[in-house]
Amino acid sequence: MQCTFAKLFSPLALAAGLSTLAAIPVVSAQDDGNDAITVEAVTARQQAIVEPVPVTGTLTPSRQAMLSAEVDGLVSDIHVDVGNRVKKGQPLLELDPELNVIARDAALAEVERSREALAESRRRLGDAQRLIGDNHIAETEVEALASQVRIRNAELRGAQIEAKRQEALLRRHKISAPFDGAISQRFAELGEWVEPGVNLFELVTADGLRADFQVPQRLYARIDPKTPLEVRFDIDTEHTYKASVQHKVPLSSSGARTFMLRTEIATDSTPELIPGMSVSATLLLGTGRRSLAIPRDAVLRYPDGRITVWVAETFTGWGKAARVREQQVSIGLGFAGLIEIRSGLKEGQVVVTRGNESLQEGQTVILRQAR
Repeated sequence: MQCTFAKLFSPLALAAGLSTLAAIPVVSAQDDGNDAITVEAVTARQQAIVEPVPVTGTLTPSRQAMLSAEVDGLVSDIHVDVGNRVKKGQPLLELDPELNVIARDAALAEVERSREALAESRRRLGDAQRLIGDNHIAETEVEALASQVRIRNAELRGAQIEAKRQEALLRRHKISAPFDGAISQRFAELGEWVEPGVNLFELVTADGLRADFQVPQRLYARIDPKTPLEVRFDIDTEHTYKASVQHKVPLSSSGARTFMLRTEIATDSTPELIPGMSVSATLLLGTGRRSLAIPRDAVLRYPDGRITVWVAETFTGWGKAARVREQQVSIGLGFAGLIEIRSGLKEGQVVVTRGNESLQEGQTVILRQAR
């Protein structure tokens, strides 16, 4: 046995074996499509280039009102507090009506007195008109009685108007909600004497929220009602939501060189929002030009400033093997997950978008079309 092993591992035998191994061809995974990794890729195409402009703003309610009384009086009852949701017409506060009830009753009594006085003047005028044919009364006296009837009639109308005014003042001792909403602030307390115009409640609605943004004035002419917006909220930074332009206010802030852009947010799919929250948005403004654009994932950036993409050199179809090479490019605007390619790439070239982090020059890959 020892002799056999010695022969097998003699220096001459080892040398012969090594030369035999050297003669056997080595098959590389990069040259064999069966062992190639699968990557995702897209075809570079011309796109309408959009300029994204980030802006920040604040959520504002579609309706917001500071409610006050139209008459002065003593607060006798409060029906709501901060945070309560109310319906249109729901009573919020009442003032002590005693003095106005007395004034209303006095006005109604004056209406009755004026009505009786008018009736008496009409009776006297009728009697005088029956006597005028027998020359028992002067025509001037009849005219005076007729004038008295007209005066009494005017007095009755004045008394009726005053009675209506007192009724209206009495109704105004109750403060009601002018629209559906929530009480955000309350300034009144029981026993307080309030004057007309003094704030009693703040009422806001959380339906149909708007977002007001301050936008650089240089962009005023480029924004119209069809300009798309993507908005984000502090309470949900992972998702974007759609908004539409309502108004662009034609007034620039002299200090900030901005104008206000009011947008409306569809609250059907948004998280629960309240007025006053901060909101950020990206305006997608058309540039009026077209250029090559590819997904952001296809672009690699290096510390030395180089920007490259991996391009399929021998593309023969999706699902087939192809060699890839790294190609330097220059980029422009980024928008909607895409990035503009200004040079270094031609339309129709296939670029790798996923799996490009560890590729090597000349490596063979299987190309799968990215969705």
